Amino acid sequence: MKQRALGASGLSVAPIMLGGNVFGWTADEKTSFAVLDAFAEGGGDFIDTADVYSAWVPGNSGGESEALIGKWLKARGRRDQTVIATKVGMLDGEGGKGLKASRIAAACEASLKRLQTNVIDVYFAHKDDPETPLEETLAAFDALVKAGKVRAIGASNYSPERLAEALAISDRNGWARFTVLQPQYNLLKHDEYEGALQRLAIDETIGVVPYYGLASGYLSGKYRTPADLSGARAGAVKKWMEGQGPAVLAALDTVAAETGASLAAIALAWLKEQPGITAPIASASRPEQVADLIAAAMLTLTPDQLGRLTAAGR
Repeated sequence: MKQRALGASGLSVAPIMLGGNVFGWTADEKTSFAVLDAFAEGGGDFIDTADVYSAWVPGNSGGESEALIGKWLKARGRRDQTVIATKVGMLDGEGGKGLKASRIAAACEASLKRLQTNVIDVYFAHKDDPETPLEETLAAFDALVKAGKVRAIGASNYSPERLAEALAISDRNGWARFTVLQPQYNLLKHDEYEGALQRLAIDETIGVVPYYGLASGYLSGKYRTPADLSGARAGAVKKWMEGQGPAVLAALDTVAAETGASLAAIALAWLKEQPGITAPIASASRPEQVADLIAAAMLTLTPDQLGRLTAAGR
């Protein structure tokens, strides 16, 4: 699978990222291992997780996804072949909350232990923390990079204004700067990324790994009528059944007839070809779903197909 540079991070990755939010939620340990095996066997090497996954599940406290990934990495001996990204900022705990320096330091140690590794490849600020000065947050991240515990840092859910401010602060102080960005972006959700944030990412050589690439599964085509709404993500996809949703599915159906690819693979293939994008994130609750992710990484859509999908999403 052809590699892409992950912005200016110094890392190179396959053009698809496996979302780890389902591990310990809709996928138990056995299934999580099967999903991870299928992804690695297909050529995937880039995995996304967070310390907060999956604290929302009754009986969980956060860190379940990291722990499962760590067990898999050790069992399969694949740490050196895998790029691991995790996040801090949504799970309160030792050291406080948000992106305070004390919380970042403590959370990093906990994530390293759960992942059974001595370095995190990409460590994200999971969301902006307006209550903590950017200088404090960035100095804490820089300390982790200098200590060799983190290779690159990223920003998730940052506005273009705050991201630009963070970059300027890092540059003034000679600190590690955000080289990876994780925004919400898909065929039906454009406004958060396209425009100022996209231009900034391209201008500053920031790798972009968008989440909700399949709009919580809606773009797979499995939810076409209210009667289809079931499962853990049903509530999240209901909103897409109105507006441009049906038109986008119709456009995906047409391209599927032309290419023989699944709707999920096509939606992700469209996403990976948008300006600035390095690798879309998509999760799989079952190993057989991984085939769509691998197919997306290998699929090349024509300019006409890309244009028709874009138009439908507008």
